[in-house]
Amino acid sequence: MTLNKNIYLIGPMGVGKTTIGRQLAKRLGVPFYDSDKVIEEQTGVDIATIFEFEGESGFRRREKKIIEELVAFKGVVIATGGGVVLDEQNRNLLTQNGFVVYLSCAVNKLLERTHKDSKRPLLQTGNPRQKIEELLQAREPLYATCADLKVNTGNMSGKMVVSFILAEYDSAAENY
Repeated sequence: MTLNKNIYLIGPMGVGKTTIGRQLAKRLGVPFYDSDKVIEEQTGVDIATIFEFEGESGFRRREKKIIEELVAFKGVVIATGGGVVLDEQNRNLLTQNGFVVYLSCAVNKLLERTHKDSKRPLLQTGNPRQKIEELLQAREPLYATCADLKVNTGNMSGKMVVSFILAEYDSAAENY
């Protein structure tokens, strides 16, 4: 299968964007980028440190710059940060330059996948469940408006998710 449009993975933290993205890219034989990892490589520090010193707004500025750079690539799979959709320009760049896949799953599954991860600054709170619910409430409509496809990763293996995405992408590619 040829990748006529980039594939962008959006969704909340812990949903599997990086894992699915790597598997998708491998199956397609194309490069994979994780926007958060690119930010860390360019700054030389982790996301938590950026949040600590620059706040969320500083991180979002960096994220916007990286998204602008990454969407210029052709034939790639990109996993974005959970909050990428908060910026209207990011949403427009993703929807205009690729096939956007919204990965979702239940709050309990997100908690299970993220509860031991200290590198997620937004979850460093006394009530991670409440924080995830708040983030989802604010972001879910934005994810939905960007998505060409929505996939629930909660009850499917990574391999099944990848196969489903590729089948839907192939079907949609006839319209490109």
